[in-house]
Amino acid sequence: MQYKPFGKTRLNISKMALGTWGMGGAGWDQYPKETRIDAILAAIENGVNLIDTAPAYNAGAAEKLVGEALAKNGLRDQVYISTKCGNEFIDGKYVRNGRPERILSLCEESLDRLKTDHVDIMLVHWPDPNVPFSETMPALAQLKTEGKIRHIGVSNFSKEQIEEAAQYCDIEVIQPQYSMVVRQAEPLMQWAVENGLATMAYGALGGGILTGRYRKAQEYPEMDSRNRFYKFFKEPAFSNVMKLLAVMDQIAEKRGVPVAQVALNWTARKEFVSTCLVGAQTRDKIEQNTAAFNWQLDPEEIRVLDQAVALLEA
Repeated sequence: MQYKPFGKTRLNISKMALGTWGMGGAGWDQYPKETRIDAILAAIENGVNLIDTAPAYNAGAAEKLVGEALAKNGLRDQVYISTKCGNEFIDGKYVRNGRPERILSLCEESLDRLKTDHVDIMLVHWPDPNVPFSETMPALAQLKTEGKIRHIGVSNFSKEQIEEAAQYCDIEVIQPQYSMVVRQAEPLMQWAVENGLATMAYGALGGGILTGRYRKAQEYPEMDSRNRFYKFFKEPAFSNVMKLLAVMDQIAEKRGVPVAQVALNWTARKEFVSTCLVGAQTRDKIEQNTAAFNWQLDPEEIRVLDQAVALLEA
């Protein structure tokens, strides 16, 4: 595993972080609890030192899983935990709530589920259009003063929203969606790094489409994240991504590595990416993905991939 300074936080974070949206079990493939916990252990064994979760990941189910895995194995001190607030999963729907009283109480609930007295990074999951940042962000500043959170960040915020939120507390981390197939956040991430903020690229494998697992377009249940959130599982975007995968296949075959490693290697090489969030749920996938940081794409491979990625937007 490779590590990188995490903005102005003074943390040194693995270039791959473990994302746990899928581990929560809502909107993704179902795996046995023991398999998911073993995946968490595999990530730590292979050098991952940041686990990202959220109460919105199936109404706290992901947080409970992380808390159990770390507590039972005495691993809390070996990893940093990032969780979120301002967004909940209620009766099968995502509900934003940036009210300060809920930010405070939700943090307490997260600490209980995670079996810890603090989280290292607390992110506002999504901006709540009905609650001003002047109310939401001071609640996070209070939690930091109380020692319940160490660093404050935001996810899915625009540059203008980050600048406004930063008037009320010190923001150190942002978490936008970023991968070969979703590059809209590049200018934001470049700006963030230039200003000392760490960046967590979520969806680094495009919801799984950049693993090469999906080669034919298919239908998914209504609430499946590949139907609801990641839009490139549908035509015409799906066929365009298949053209990119054809290029990735050639590099993967030459290198003797899984296609997913090509995607992660490409993303991690970007100077504005502090860490890539990857949501694999099994030990073998974790081991394959962490191995992406044992080698590097050469300049010609990057040129060819960049050219193929650019065609997605043509």
